[in-house]
Parts: sequence; structure tokens; C-alpha cells
Amino acid sequence: MKRIWIAALVVIALASGCATSGTVDMASPDGRIVVAFNLLEGGQPVYSVTYRDTAVITEGKLGLIRSDAGFSSGLRLNSVTGPEEVKENYTLLHGKKRDASYHAFRYTVHLSGASGEAMDIIFQVSDEGLAFCYKFPGVSEEIKYITAEKSSFGFAEGALAWIQPRAKAKTGWNQSNPSYEENYLMEVPLANVAADTNGWVFPALYRSGGCWVNLTESWPDRNYCGSHLAKGEGANEMMIAFPEPTEGYTGGSVFPESKLPWQTPWRIVTMGSTPGAIAESTHGTDLALPPAEGEFSYAKPGRAAWSWALMKDGSVNYEEQKRFIAYAAEMGWEYCLIDVNWDQTIGWDRIEELAKLAQAKKVGLILWYNSAGDWNTVTYHPKDRLLTHESREEEFSRLESLGIKGIKVDFFGGDGQSMMDYYQDILADAYRHKLVVNCHGSTLPRGLHRTWPNLVSMEAIRGFEYATFDQGTADLVASKATTLAFTRNAFDPMDFTPVCFTEYDNNKRVTGNGAELALAVLFLSGVQHYAETPQGMATVPDYVREMMKEIPVSWDETMFIDGHPGRYIVLARRSGNVWYYAGVNAQKDTLGLNLKLPFAGGISGTIITEGETLRSFTQDTVMPDGSGMATVQIVPGGGFVIRFEKPAL
Repeated sequence: MKRIWIAALVVIALASGCATSGTVDMASPDGRIVVAFNLLEGGQPVYSVTYRDTAVITEGKLGLIRSDAGFSSGLRLNSVTGPEEVKENYTLLHGKKRDASYHAFRYTVHLSGASGEAMDIIFQVSDEGLAFCYKFPGVSEEIKYITAEKSSFGFAEGALAWIQPRAKAKTGWNQSNPSYEENYLMEVPLANVAADTNGWVFPALYRSGGCWVNLTESWPDRNYCGSHLAKGEGANEMMIAFPEPTEGYTGGSVFPESKLPWQTPWRIVTMGSTPGAIAESTHGTDLALPPAEGEFSYAKPGRAAWSWALMKDGSVNYEEQKRFIAYAAEMGWEYCLIDVNWDQTIGWDRIEELAKLAQAKKVGLILWYNSAGDWNTVTYHPKDRLLTHESREEEFSRLESLGIKGIKVDFFGGDGQSMMDYYQDILADAYRHKLVVNCHGSTLPRGLHRTWPNLVSMEAIRGFEYATFDQGTADLVASKATTLAFTRNAFDPMDFTPVCFTEYDNNKRVTGNGAELALAVLFLSGVQHYAETPQGMATVPDYVREMMKEIPVSWDETMFIDGHPGRYIVLARRSGNVWYYAGVNAQKDTLGLNLKLPFAGGISGTIITEGETLRSFTQDTVMPDGSGMATVQIVPGGGFVIRFEKPAL
């Protein structure tokens, strides 16, 4: 997976001693997106973005502040190189699209500060959006420290936002925040959003100038912290913010530090005239680092049975896990997750027995671990086994010898630079022992599953478990399902742990059975952990169980069909020659949709949706007309899945 650079360099030479030199326009290959860079009086770098000649980002600020020098004002523009054509094809083991391609123009703005030291701002503009990062091209063995980043995004007047608040570090249950598990503000005027000391997490969705915009960032290459968004000075402005001082690995760095040369993570702006431009895009992985040389074929995507979702701690015992392994085998699912406290409630000897039983049934076991450290007070175990390379090697060697296929690591401590490194340390050691990794109580993946394909999922969402904890979250499942393809699940795997056809113990489930089934298609996760239990699955019709056996988690193609974030959504995903159309209606009225289906008349599909009540199912045949159109009705809180299979030629 190499980046292919085709040089088509244009160098804009600027007069020596000139601090400003007009606007530099940087266009996408198709010309629809134009980024305009400029230096204001005083040498402050700024930019703006238009889409089809309409202002989307009216003014964004740029720059960094290092402890030894400032690079956000007093700058001199020396030259601009570009456009350089960037072309790349790559493959993802799981996600919305197996074979992805990236085509962009790269422009490099060469600046220098008052001290004469160089800083570059690199822009890459593709037909899907833009990305920019900073680079200090000098060479120095001395550690440099960035104390603030000035990057901002000033949206057009009237901009709307779909954003997730960020919890304050070391708050919540056992001081386990921040874990990206708050409920979204939906379709709110950005100008009305008050400044919040905790900020908002990536990815965030906006509608600005009639254009849909997703903001996110790439994973740092062991030289930066994870960032989030804060309200800027302008009413419609968001800006980059750094973690809180407590968000590091014990004794490790929180804020960015590195030797030179030094390139920062990409700030990624994806845009289009419909929300489907984001739902179909791979922009978030396009900017991720390709994997290191190695063999990742062992990292198999799949589905998993999981007792804890509905049955909680008491289910983690030998007999129950034996039953769930049999359940996974019966459903044809690839994995079974054994959750918290297994080291004491089951013990190593009986885990070995379960591993042998699972292997005989062609089911891989995944075992839970506490990330431990001093960042929270969670007592679940095993804990303290992953904190050092030496302890990980010992633990992972034992797991590999037993045939364990993966680990779930929970309760990480934020976005500090050393904590972001800790994720990669775990992934690197797990790779050597052929273990897949799922992270919970975690940050956002930021394309990390491309760099480390053994990362099959991360939580970073207020998912199913919270619907069983409080009614407020249960009430929001349908509206959240219509939003996540454009926000949290736009580019990265998300372990929401979907699909429950039975009732919760303490709260009322408000989603219909068809909607729950649809989540298996709408949500992307390299390993999809299903919440439903063996006894619950036994109560649904045979045709539902058969579909749950068939729905894959890795897709060859994804198409946005219709939808509006927070209201309703219909996506189509293809695996091989089989198409699945899935939709959810979060509105209060029945929704009638005319859908464009993959095959014009002659090839029928099978639709499963709610029956007479939200707690029932019905199955029917869908036959597209001669132009490939069909009408579908979705009841409030309901959903559907349609399966089409194109006969082999």
C-alpha cells in the first residue's frame, strides 16, 4: 500500500521580506472545493472554504504555539508548492468499503516565524473535502513542546450542529470519564451553543452554507495528543482544543512533544451537498497511516455472542459461557466474548476448557481486560496485566497458547499523548500474538484500524448498555441510529453492541423489532457484538434467525439512499452479490419512502419489518418496478431490512 506521488509542482516565489502576498487558492481535482489561504496583517494565517462557490467555512484560523516560539502570528510567507497529485488505492479488512481510493491535490505553504524557523502548513484537497496539518521541517534532537493549537473552523451564518458533548476527565462512574459516551445535541443552531469548558468530541456534523460537513482528525503518529473541539471566538466558530492535564498514562506526557522534524495529525473536513457524501466517504481512513509491514490475515472480522449486555456480571460463569459458545456456534458467528472478572469467576483452568470447546465449535474466544493504571478507580479485573510491555508479553503469550483469539480492553484514561501511545503499544504486542483488539471506555479510533488492522472496534459511543441503564438513553436509540452514519460511525468501527428483540429489565425499549434488526446493517464494527441472548433469539421467527446468521460485518460497497440525521435513514450495503437495504424511522409519524433499489424489475427481495405491533415481525417480498423503484412504509420507531441477491452470471 504505497502512496504514489505524481509531481506537478508550481512554486509561488514571494519577495524577500514580504509578510503578506494576497490569497492563495487551492482547488480539489474536480474544482468544486476551493481553499483560500491568506496571511492577515500582522502575519496571522487564515483560510476559507467554498463548495460550488458557496461559503462553507467563512474564516478559519491556523497556527501553533510552541513553548520556545509562536507560529500563529508574525509569520512570513516564503512560498507555496503544489499542486502535487496524490493517488492511493488501499484495502480495509472491515468497514463500509473494502477497496478504497484517494485522489487529492497537495499544496504546501512554507512559512517562517520571527526567529526565522520554518513551519509548513500542508493542505490536501480532494473531491470529498480537505485536510491540513503542520510540519516543522527542521532537524533537532531537542524536545519541543506545543502548548496550544490555533486551528479553527468558522462556519457560515445559520450553521446547524450535531455534536456530542465531552465529559470532564475523572468524573462519572469510578472516575472513568472521558469515554466519549454522552448523548448528542441534535440539529442545534451553532450560534446558540454556549461555550463549554469540556468541549465536544470528534467527529462532529454541521450544515453550513447548504453543505454537510464532518470534522474529525487522524490518529497521532506517537508525537501528539488526541484533540477535541471547543467553541471559538465567533458565534459559529469551533476550534481545536487539547486534553485536560490528567489525561495521560501514569507519568507520561499529555500535551504534544517531539524532536524535529515534526508533523502533526491531519485535521479532516469532509463535505458534500447531501449527508450521503459523508455516509459513503472513506476520507477518515484516506488520511490514516497505512499498516506497517506484517501479516494481518489472522484478524478476521465477525459477529460475537455476548452475555453481559443483558445479563450483566452474574452471567460471567462457566456454565453460562458454555451456553453462549454453543449459541454462537448455532448462529454461525465467529466469536464469543467473555466479559469482566472471568479470571476469578471462571479461572484460568476452566477458561482453557472453554477455549478448547469453542475451538471445536469453530468459535473464537475474546477475553475482557481492565486497562488499569491510576486514571480511574474501576475494580473490575483482570487488571494491571497490560500496563507494561513485559506484562503484556507474558499475558498475551499465555492467551496465544490457549488459542484465545482476542481481547477487549476497557476504561482508558483520555486523549493525552502518552495515552494515545498506550493504545498503539497494546495493538503492537497483540499483533505479535495474533490477537484482535476491541477497546471500550475509550477514545475515537481516528482511522487507527487502517494502521493496525487487528483493531476490530472501539466503543466511544453511548451505546446499548446505557439504554439498559436509563430510560433517557433508551428513548434516543432510534434517533441516534439515524445520525451515527454521519458522525461517530462515519469512518471508524463502533462497538454499539446492537440488536435486542426482548425487553430490558429496568427500562422500556422504544425501538421496534424491525429497527433492531436494521442496526445489524446500519452500524459498522469489525466484530459486531450482538446484545440478544440465546433465549431471546429463540423467540423470533425462523426467517429472522436466518437473516441474523447471514448479515456480514465487512462490506464491499455502501450507498446512501435517503435520510436526514436525527429523523430517518436508509443505507444499502453490499457483500459479494448480496445487497442489504436497512432503514430506521425516528419520527413520530409513519414514513413512506420511494426507494431506488439495486436491480430493476425481475429480481425480488425479501423485506423483514415490524408486524402489527413494534414487538412483532412480518416478512414479505419486494419487487422493484421497471425503473428499480419500490415503496416502503416505516412505522414510528420502526425499521426494516431488505435482502437482494443477484444471481451469479
